[in-house]
Amino acid sequence: MQSLTINEPFKLECGAVLPSITIGYHTYGRLNADHSNAIWVCHALTASSEVAEWWPNTISEGRFLDPEKYFVVCANMLGSCYGSTGPLSLNPQTNKPWYDEFPKVTVRDMVRAHQLLAQHLGIKQLHLLVGSSIGGFQAMEWLIMEPQITKKAVLIATTAKISAWASALNESQRMAIEADPSFGEHREDAGLEGMKAARSIALLSYRGPAAYNQTQTDDGEEPFRRRVHSYQRHQGEKLAARFNAYSYYRLSQSVDSQNVGRQRGGVEQALAQISANTLVVAINTDVLFPPDEVKRLADGIRQSRFLVINSHFGHDGFLVEANQLNELILNFMNSEQ
Repeated sequence: MQSLTINEPFKLECGAVLPSITIGYHTYGRLNADHSNAIWVCHALTASSEVAEWWPNTISEGRFLDPEKYFVVCANMLGSCYGSTGPLSLNPQTNKPWYDEFPKVTVRDMVRAHQLLAQHLGIKQLHLLVGSSIGGFQAMEWLIMEPQITKKAVLIATTAKISAWASALNESQRMAIEADPSFGEHREDAGLEGMKAARSIALLSYRGPAAYNQTQTDDGEEPFRRRVHSYQRHQGEKLAARFNAYSYYRLSQSVDSQNVGRQRGGVEQALAQISANTLVVAINTDVLFPPDEVKRLADGIRQSRFLVINSHFGHDGFLVEANQLNELILNFMNSEQ
């Protein structure tokens, strides 16, 4: 991982000011002479800037993120715990980690940090901008804030404005974290038991009934022990081994900030500012951002193409269905429009 530190005050939408920011990022391939081959990937909630790790079968020869052709960039989100400034970072004013005192960050704040990194890398226009889930939120904001940043964009399993349903899931997760008595203590492992429960809640919306019933059904011979019980607990343990509860809490609030129409006259007016030719992809079993919601996003973008992929894995289909996505995105990249 590489990093860029900007030793200047960074004002957040909430009004708080970070004395400085660090942006962790990964790159793959090389930037060509005229700086025209950059593809920017905006990552999802608990992912990192290491695209090859969380999005398998996308960064390789012949794929849409081919490092032999393109310079692929992914920056870690502000508020995360994977290299960018977040709750575990040192507050330079106190020389101690921020923990729960780290201020709230919006998606727009994240994009402003991306823009600073793009300037540092000498990128004035992207060949392609790609984002899935909250990564799609970031990509959308960038397309509105800087319409000329790219001529083509891909938005996958995402929405222009967070729904009450999705926000309720986030609040339930935060309630689970708050119920952990250690949450609020100034130590790195605080709130982890609560975060395990939060992850269990989140998975229900990431996968949905089709995926659970296909992969976790058992014979039911044990009346109080089901395969899915151990699965839920295992997933919580996995996240606790690699993530931080303070980052999870703040990032879930960042998700709830998603509303491209805020201070822009509404969603319709905001989306009308997007000039890029945009491929918008939904997943047929996604219960977090259902296809009809994603289609409304596509309908609001002047030059858009809406497609639905089939998957048993719900919202997580954007991680699992790499072959389907690769075909759709390559066709889109190679089209004249």
